[in-house]
Amino acid sequence: MNPLPIIIRIPARADYLDIVRAALFAIASKAGFSYEAIEDMKVAVTEACTNAIRHAYEEGLDGMVELSFLWDEQVLNITIKDDGRGNVVRAAQSAAPSVLHQSPISDVAVGGLGIFLMEALMDEVHVRSENGTEVVLIKRMSRNEEMV
Repeated sequence: MNPLPIIIRIPARADYLDIVRAALFAIASKAGFSYEAIEDMKVAVTEACTNAIRHAYEEGLDGMVELSFLWDEQVLNITIKDDGRGNVVRAAQSAAPSVLHQSPISDVAVGGLGIFLMEALMDEVHVRSENGTEVVLIKRMSRNEEMV
């Protein structure tokens, strides 16, 4: 049987991020991830959602952020999608290596480490920008978690 995704749509507002974190915690716990892995995923998902909330929609326009959680054996795929016009994630992704390797960390602008954090905390990060932005975060179950 093919796994079915769990889909959550929230208004693109920061006061809904606690719902996203609670859902992620429940899903990842049920899948068997460790507390540390779940905390890493919460940071990465919060960064991706914050990018969508801050940059996808023009000031004063309402928008939605859709999250899809798909657990397939040993892999959790989390997709964060918006329909906004902002393309800040791609700009941050292409700027991240130069920002991180050519400047002291103290010189990085607030919010400039989002992609770096996602890549550091997740096993894979993919960004697509067509009709909005889609960020796919992938976390694999570690061998230690499998034994629990």
